[in-house]
Amino acid sequence: MTVITAPFINQDRLSRTIAELATIGKLPNGGVCRIAYSPEVISARQLVQRWMQETGMTVRIDAAGNIIGTYAGQKTDAPALMTGSHIDTVPTGGRYDGALGVLAGIEVVRVLREHSIRLDHPVEVVVFTDEEGGMIGAKAISGTVFKEPEYYRRDDGTSIETCLQRVGGDWSKLATAKRNAADIAAFVELHVEQGGVLEHHGKQIGVVEGIVGQHRYIVTVIGRSNHAGTTPMSMRQDALVTASQIVLAVNHLAKSSSGSSVATVGALSVFPNAANIVPGQVELTIDMRDVDQEHLILLSEQLQQQLQAIAKSNRTEITITPILQTEAVLATPRIQTAIEQTCKEMGFSYCHLPSRASHDAQEMGLITDMGMIFVPSQAGISHAEDEYTSPEECAQGVNMLLQTLIRLDLMYPV
Repeated sequence: MTVITAPFINQDRLSRTIAELATIGKLPNGGVCRIAYSPEVISARQLVQRWMQETGMTVRIDAAGNIIGTYAGQKTDAPALMTGSHIDTVPTGGRYDGALGVLAGIEVVRVLREHSIRLDHPVEVVVFTDEEGGMIGAKAISGTVFKEPEYYRRDDGTSIETCLQRVGGDWSKLATAKRNAADIAAFVELHVEQGGVLEHHGKQIGVVEGIVGQHRYIVTVIGRSNHAGTTPMSMRQDALVTASQIVLAVNHLAKSSSGSSVATVGALSVFPNAANIVPGQVELTIDMRDVDQEHLILLSEQLQQQLQAIAKSNRTEITITPILQTEAVLATPRIQTAIEQTCKEMGFSYCHLPSRASHDAQEMGLITDMGMIFVPSQAGISHAEDEYTSPEECAQGVNMLLQTLIRLDLMYPV
């Protein structure tokens, strides 16, 4: 297969756009706060739209508030090659999570236009709405927004209808945002790893195998509150002892798993939480993730069995309530192959790994072929003001995205 050779992207220009976008919502500690639908994210969206238009893209906003910039292809009826990510952040985020994927797409189009290169397929660059708060933009495109509008009401009481109006969307027309494989041939997202695997193994590029499914639960343990001094050990129904055994059981389940499982007890509340009272009730959260959906289901079943045994041995009651269940989505093999071949061609070291965090690509993988490219996160830090990926590593990722899209343009018939 002959691959069109395009010049490398402009690293200095990419770095400038990353730095300029990071000034919007900049925090005193150097972090970034651009909560979805906030004035800060609206200002950032306006800047990104201007950059898209300056590259020659036509820009539209769908009913979910997604910004979609299109660089026309040679074949007018060809489905698009799509890339992009999000520019909203957690309350104390960094400048790379999500934003790199959006700015990468814009830089790719800049380079294609500067060198008069038109792929057969159009290239679409998308800014997904509210990735951090529930991926409503990506879910609208995949058609998986099943909840009533009240479910999406913001913590400050603002309705989702009002929120979408702020960013040019329209809740009443949300169904019109749905897309399918007939108009999106493939979706490739560049993202910082948000973990330490690439850095640990000394690899420049991560070829993502898939995005993990998540099962999250609230577990309530009911024991019996009693006097800490007068209640013999043999007569106690200690909810905290039971909870401690649950923590260890969850840890052991993931460690002994043959897959790529991780499991975490991340929050724990003890009642009445006094030094001289045997705890009578504990609430805790369990978060389980695996890229193999069947294995994740098996782990959840094993967890249920172990909780029953723990409850019986301690004479306590345990209830487990699901609060989140997302399915694992595997990256398309031929897109993984295209990324791997591009790494070899460009001389970048790489490894295959799962994404243990959720991404917009997870929803896109439900409707079309999907792949992800990771670049290293220094010390594995993300969702923090000191997240860092070097300018060289960012540029390597964007060059990978550019050449991978060119390769996919030849792999997908039109």
